[in-house]
Amino acid sequence: MSETEFITQLKNQTRASYNKLLDDFQQKVFATCISFVPNREDAEDIAQEVFVEVFNSICNFKGQSRLSTWIYKITTNKCLEFIRKRNTKKRFAFLQSLSGYNFEIDKTKYFTEMSHPGIVLENKETSETLFYAINQLPEAQKIVFTLHKVDGKNYQEISEIIEKSVSSVESLMFRAKKNLQRLLENFYKNDN
Repeated sequence: MSETEFITQLKNQTRASYNKLLDDFQQKVFATCISFVPNREDAEDIAQEVFVEVFNSICNFKGQSRLSTWIYKITTNKCLEFIRKRNTKKRFAFLQSLSGYNFEIDKTKYFTEMSHPGIVLENKETSETLFYAINQLPEAQKIVFTLHKVDGKNYQEISEIIEKSVSSVESLMFRAKKNLQRLLENFYKNDN
């Protein structure tokens, strides 16, 4: 079945098309969610919201990008929406400040998923520290870094997902790496 035929079936809201959507994208969407929100329960909830959103808004899909690109855009937006809500409620305790780098918070309460296929680090604490640092990046840098380094998307795919030029994506990635280097360097200096 072609992508066009599949999209037509989705727009007709057939059960078979919804099942195929889940079969084709469930693991990929969950992997992206766990990249942004490393807590299994929350990532599963967000993934479920993504599929509800896709199914409810498929009629608005214009076909200007691939279906997968559109789904990743929804996934990224749902993850960022979740993070913003948690940050607003002050329940998302990442780095306390850019000058203090106090990691004395109880990381074990939130980070339940450290075995993400994109980040295979033997030391759980190192994984947690890296996720903390990634989440301190400005939003655009965090999106690009996560989609590229954690989810394995190439710059062209990321460009389509976030609707920016490839050169903008490269620039964001460069700045993200520099900022992460500075954040982690300061953390390890303060850790001694």
